[in-house]
Amino acid sequence: MTNKKPVYLTAEGKARLEQELAYLKTEKMRQIAEEMGRAIAEGDLRENAGYDEARRAMWENNSRIAELEDILSRVQVVEAGNGVPTEVQIGVTVELETPSGQRMSLTMVGSHEADVFSGKISNESPLGQALMGKKVGDEVQVKGPKGSQTYIIVDLAYA
Repeated sequence: MTNKKPVYLTAEGKARLEQELAYLKTEKMRQIAEEMGRAIAEGDLRENAGYDEARRAMWENNSRIAELEDILSRVQVVEAGNGVPTEVQIGVTVELETPSGQRMSLTMVGSHEADVFSGKISNESPLGQALMGKKVGDEVQVKGPKGSQTYIIVDLAYA
């Protein structure tokens, strides 16, 4: 049974998923059909690695199409606000500082857009959950594998 919670995405994130879905349904499907046609033309399908590979690719493609259709059916687009945000929410960039003075900037996104290497963290991650709803000046503590980390919210801005 699939999880039917809403999926929070920025307009950019939704557009990226829609582009991927369109590609999978058209170009990728055509490529797989061509590979399958070539493999069938080779004859005996019982021991045809090309045919098996094309079937696997088709299964993976259809699975991803179904997954994207499910995600997009539950999307709630989070619009960027105007001015300065008053609290941490999806679509807000948070400037954090550790007690030792180290700073980092993170943008809150839904779980399907999270990319730690790009500074985008999910609202469902431990740090994301701790930050949601907090304001500038608030202190948050997050328990992690290396113990507890403390952060102070220094600034908020719309992403």
